[in-house]
Amino acid sequence: MNRLPKYIDLSILFVINLFFFGYSWYIALVLSVVFFLGFYAFRSYDMEIMKSLNDSTIRIVAGVIFGSIILLILYPLFLENYINRNAFIYNFLISIVVFPIIHKIEYKLFEKRAKQRKYLVIGKKDEIGNILDEIQEKTLNKLYFVDYINPSPVKLDELINKEITEKKANKNNKTPAYDAILVTDPKLEEKVKDKLEEYKKMGIKIEYLPILVEKHLKRIPLKVVEKFKEHYSIIFNQEHESPAKRVVDVIVSLIALVIFSPFMLIIALGILIEDGRPVVFKQDRIGKDGKIFTMYKFRSMKNVEREKPLFADQEQDRITKVGKVIRKLRLDELPQFFNVLKGDMSVVGPRPEQKNFVEEFEKHITGYKYRHITKPGITGWAQIMYKYTSNIDETSKKLEYDLWYVKNDNVFINLKVIIQTLEAMVFKRGAM
Repeated sequence: MNRLPKYIDLSILFVINLFFFGYSWYIALVLSVVFFLGFYAFRSYDMEIMKSLNDSTIRIVAGVIFGSIILLILYPLFLENYINRNAFIYNFLISIVVFPIIHKIEYKLFEKRAKQRKYLVIGKKDEIGNILDEIQEKTLNKLYFVDYINPSPVKLDELINKEITEKKANKNNKTPAYDAILVTDPKLEEKVKDKLEEYKKMGIKIEYLPILVEKHLKRIPLKVVEKFKEHYSIIFNQEHESPAKRVVDVIVSLIALVIFSPFMLIIALGILIEDGRPVVFKQDRIGKDGKIFTMYKFRSMKNVEREKPLFADQEQDRITKVGKVIRKLRLDELPQFFNVLKGDMSVVGPRPEQKNFVEEFEKHITGYKYRHITKPGITGWAQIMYKYTSNIDETSKKLEYDLWYVKNDNVFINLKVIIQTLEAMVFKRGAM
């Protein structure tokens, strides 16, 4: 469903700029893609946004402004002779009037047409019920978990025999009680493996919890990692970074350093005037494969030694005036683009932690070591999806997003994170 609104919006923008405003096809395409990227950056295609006309309008406005800024940057390079200010005005007006209404209609159509899918759950409700409730909510109750059984062959036999008897009695008019069986525990599955084959013969699919949670929650709950320990151990041990990611890292870092170099100079002078040297703060962090590297940041705190490392929200008393501004806008992270060029970090990845924290987390949090399979990043999936963490419970929750990213890491997800980082900063979402 989520792909359709994107195609519709892009097509409408292209047609408007091509036929209504008379631009050549390639200029119309540039305008359409840039404004579309603005919509995408501000999460205009998320279901929870599309269902609210007000939220959708706010996101569309923000997206058009973002697109206009990009076009203004490109304007003196190669657009000056092809478009005028009316292109901005017309696209802005049409976007804020047309697209929120279209998105609302698309949401209503999805809500009406999406078929409910009923599941029999092989597992204990007290163990994974809260996860399935969240999936049910995310899918607008289109995935419905009817019954839970802690499998015994006898219980499953009763259900199968009941299905078969009713199907024979009603012939082709009988609708099965379940559309699929969801396995939430491999050990319990083993007890009834032969019986599940009988359900397969009846045309009922057997599905697995990892696939469902990754698709709908965009994270991997640690309970699921524990239940499917062997499955995830194999997957994470096979993970490796694509060469394309390194290419994107270098290109994005060079562009960012060129664009932000004036701001970096101003920040450096501000820190120097307010609190003296050093301007850049250096700290050892844990990187890929658990190796230590030196991470760079603009210094945002007073130069006072601490006996032990603390979470960022525990050191508010040390933040300087310049630090308050650059931390709020995330500009203190800009020197990390040099870490990316050196190869210690990526633009996108799990945030690097201090050694003391890592040692503690690995002792108490299942699967924490897996986040070191990939290079740490300046921004990341967990950064835009979850808040700052200040204790082990919150760190455990944030790790679930990091694990999803590590497993699904690819160029398109990295570009999505880069684009949506701006939205997270503007709307104070996640750890931005």
